[in-house]
Amino acid sequence: MDMIEKAIVVASKAHDGQYRKLTNIPYITHPLGVALILMKINAREELIVAGILHDTVEDTELTLEDIQDGFGDEIAKLVEGCSEPNKSLPWEARKEHTISFLRTASEDTRTVVCADKLHNIRSIIHDYEENGDQVWQRFSRGKEKQEWYYRNIVESLGHASEFPLVGELKKEVDRLFG
Repeated sequence: MDMIEKAIVVASKAHDGQYRKLTNIPYITHPLGVALILMKINAREELIVAGILHDTVEDTELTLEDIQDGFGDEIAKLVEGCSEPNKSLPWEARKEHTISFLRTASEDTRTVVCADKLHNIRSIIHDYEENGDQVWQRFSRGKEKQEWYYRNIVESLGHASEFPLVGELKKEVDRLFG
């Protein structure tokens, strides 16, 4: 089995029974959507695999050691770069850490994170077009905080160097928040 197929199997099992926020959409659609974005830009296989696995350490029972054992150091490092540390911290502290971290993260890490945020923002746009302002009720913080977060993410991702996905993310953030 190749690495991408193996990652799909591992992520599918890890995310089994999970759903996108306040929907009946299986969660696995998100990591697969991230992988598709990465495939469309001809990202290396390691980035695609990390895109599939990016939420496993943060949101499932899998550990970084599990990822390292199954997929190697590079992919484990990329997944770590996509994961928020210490989920017990307040939302603002976690987001500020992510924004700060991304300013100096490797381009590979920033590419996977950008694909993740791009898929998230497109999902929010889709839901906003269907449900209007009701969409903001699914988040622990409302529209204003989401706008603050996404605009700062765009700035941080493009800080060290611009790459095509950052431009796409900026366009979608502007589309959602005006």
